[in-house]
Amino acid sequence: MRDHARLTASAAIASSVTALFLLLLKAVAAWTTGSVAMLGSLADSALDLLASLVTLYGVRVAATPADHDHRFGHGKAEALAALFQVALITASAAGIAWQAGHRLADDSPTKAAEFGIAVSLVAIAVTIGLLLYQRSVIRRTGSVAIRADNVHYQSDLLLNLSVIAALVIDQYLGFTGADPLFGIAIALWLAWGAFKASNQAIDQLMDKEWPEEKRQRFLAVAAQHPALRGIHDFRTRRSGSRDFAQFHMYVAPDMTVAEAHEVMDAVEARIAEAFPGVEILIHLDPEGHVDHPDNPLVEADVTPSWFGKRP
Repeated sequence: MRDHARLTASAAIASSVTALFLLLLKAVAAWTTGSVAMLGSLADSALDLLASLVTLYGVRVAATPADHDHRFGHGKAEALAALFQVALITASAAGIAWQAGHRLADDSPTKAAEFGIAVSLVAIAVTIGLLLYQRSVIRRTGSVAIRADNVHYQSDLLLNLSVIAALVIDQYLGFTGADPLFGIAIALWLAWGAFKASNQAIDQLMDKEWPEEKRQRFLAVAAQHPALRGIHDFRTRRSGSRDFAQFHMYVAPDMTVAEAHEVMDAVEARIAEAFPGVEILIHLDPEGHVDHPDNPLVEADVTPSWFGKRP
């Protein structure tokens, strides 16, 4: 957990520093060129900076240990930070589209294309470096907030390439409508990226189950103990960097409480070895016991298909 907090915080700080640098650079370029596409890129960098600061705050809150009022920790702060980023991206897309629509009625060309292109190339190089670092952090932490930030900066690559294309077509090929049209294309791309980035954050806030492949791997590990008679009511969720899993497991009805708990401890140890960091909650049931027959989800048998066929 401590390593996760350090990595996500460093990624958020790197994102904030990058956004501030690009914001200052593009402000000069937008003023010099008069390009709507560059203005859109500037607006996106301004929102990048705000979003990165929110991400930094979110990952710091998410790393806070569980307390009396938040027994499951603060992991969902990452998802909330990601959704805030989505709102900013959407607002940015709407503003760029509005500005581009007004510019379509104005056929005045952009200027100083060389400077605008040079700024965009610098922005591309810096953004690629940040993306590579963010991806290494995502692989090690699974942070949903850093993932949302990464999606946003991926769109920046296309955005900067679009600025270059708009300036080239506008000034060198003489098509003055290219700049606002590329601005509209950038706005649509940002809106689509916001929609995709929201999915994972919403899934965490809604406690979506793990992917089926991961669920089956977990059950295959949990069902290895020879004294276990079955598994049902298996539920999973993810909050920030933490995974949670709970299930009921059947044991022989004539087992003592102490014997049943020895089995449960062994199952927990096996799971902890295969899935480190997962918080596990196991409820013991005597074989044949039915908790809530009127609730089909509770009594769903999720024991692996090979269970009971062991030698």
